[in-house]
Amino acid sequence: MHKKNKLPHLVFLLMALLFITVSSYAHTINYALEKAPAGNVFWYYLKLGFSHIIPQGFDHILFVSGLCLLSRKIKTILWQATAFTVAHSITLALSMKNIIVAPSAVVEPIIALSILFIAIENMLLTELKPWRVALVFMFGLIHGMGFASALNEIGLPRNKFALSIFSFNVGVELGQVTIILLMFGLIIIPLGKIKDYRKRVVFPLSALIGLIALYWTIQRVFFV
Repeated sequence: MHKKNKLPHLVFLLMALLFITVSSYAHTINYALEKAPAGNVFWYYLKLGFSHIIPQGFDHILFVSGLCLLSRKIKTILWQATAFTVAHSITLALSMKNIIVAPSAVVEPIIALSILFIAIENMLLTELKPWRVALVFMFGLIHGMGFASALNEIGLPRNKFALSIFSFNVGVELGQVTIILLMFGLIIIPLGKIKDYRKRVVFPLSALIGLIALYWTIQRVFFV
């Protein structure tokens, strides 16, 4: 029983190590939008957030798709998606304020590992466990840092920081909702009632996602 409790402790330790680094630098400034109307700023960052998921965020697409494969129940998917959303929203804002900073050399491999972990769990679990939601939340904290790294390349207007972060998050969420709807429309609804759904659908798709994530992990650790 004691051994089973080691994984959450290790994950919490990893998160703590990532949050230790504090930077004194400000986020990149987007001077071009500082005098732009609020509506223009909102739509600019909303579209930027959406495109960071679809079509640019293939790793985030696989992560959210993996969340949809554990169960055909919408409640199960919503619990995980909500935990992921809350977590990445927190670290996105904190990272852009440079309250917490983690190098991409650390963040990107962990994002790949999070996808691999979800894929493996889909083949081992048959229902949602409370600790899975907790782990999805912690993985969401890491994904939020990945979002911040991409957003920092564009920068934010100093006088519209909150609006920019909010609209970028809305775009990200719209992208994630689109993925969930596509998973329901293309996989869960048409295939969910077939015999041996887990064996014929969940297992091969999760295995494919896991293999891609394993490749990314190796690539990001040793070749980037």
